[in-house]
Amino acid sequence: MATRADFRWLGEWRYAHRGLHGDGCPENSRAAIEAAVARGYGIECDVQASRDGHAMVFHDWTLERLTDRTGALRDFDAAGLEPIGLRGGGTLWRLETLLRRVAGRVPVLIEIKSHKTMPSQGLCRSVARALRHYRGKAAIMSFDRDIVRWFADVVPNRPRGLVTGRREYRESGGAFAFRTARSLAITRSRPDFLACDIRDLPDPFIARQRARGMIALTWTVRTKKQRKLAQRSCDAPIAEDKGIA
Repeated sequence: MATRADFRWLGEWRYAHRGLHGDGCPENSRAAIEAAVARGYGIECDVQASRDGHAMVFHDWTLERLTDRTGALRDFDAAGLEPIGLRGGGTLWRLETLLRRVAGRVPVLIEIKSHKTMPSQGLCRSVARALRHYRGKAAIMSFDRDIVRWFADVVPNRPRGLVTGRREYRESGGAFAFRTARSLAITRSRPDFLACDIRDLPDPFIARQRARGMIALTWTVRTKKQRKLAQRSCDAPIAEDKGIA
C-alpha cells in the first residue's frame, strides 16, 4: 500500500494549468501538453464524462468557448466529440490518449469534474481504466469529495487530492461554514494532498496541514506576485501566464 511519503514528488514539480497554453495554443490541447513537456513542467488537465462515460480532456461544461460547436459535452458520445476542432488547433481527445502521449515524461494532475445531473462513478471508472497500466507519475484531484473518496477506496495506490477554494466559501455562506465543510470533506475523502485557491493564501489551516505532512498545491498562479506567495505558502504551484517562471 502506497503511503503519503511515496507521493512527495507531487511537491517537487511546477504544473502548467491546462497545459502550457496561450498565443493560439488552446488549453488542454495536444499542443499545450507538448509545450509543457518541452519546458519540463508537470501538467494539470481537466476531464469530464461524455454521454457514453468516457473521460474527455476538456474544462467547460459546454463547447462554445473553445470550439465552433454548441451544447453540453455530456450530451455527446466520445466518438462524436473526438473530431470536434478546438479554436487555435487540434481536436478534443480522451484521457487515455493524453496519457499515451505524455508517456511518463512529466507528472500529470487529472482534475475530475462532476456535475449534479450526472452520476460520477462512471467517470471515476473511466479514469481508473486509463490509469490502470500507466507507469508514469499521475494523480487525480477533484472538488467533489465523493470522487476523492472513491479513489481512496478503489485505487489507493494513486495519489488523490481534494481541491478547495472560494467557490465553496461562496456556496457555504461564510468563512466559518467554509472551514467546517473543508475539515469534514478532508475527513470524509481521505486525500493525499490538497489543491487550494491561491486567493486563499496564506492560510493557517493549510500551514498546519503541511506541518502534519500533507502536501499542498495551489491554483491558479497567474502573476509574479502570486508565484512568490505560492513559494512561501505551499509545496508547488499550478500556474499559467506570468505565473509560469
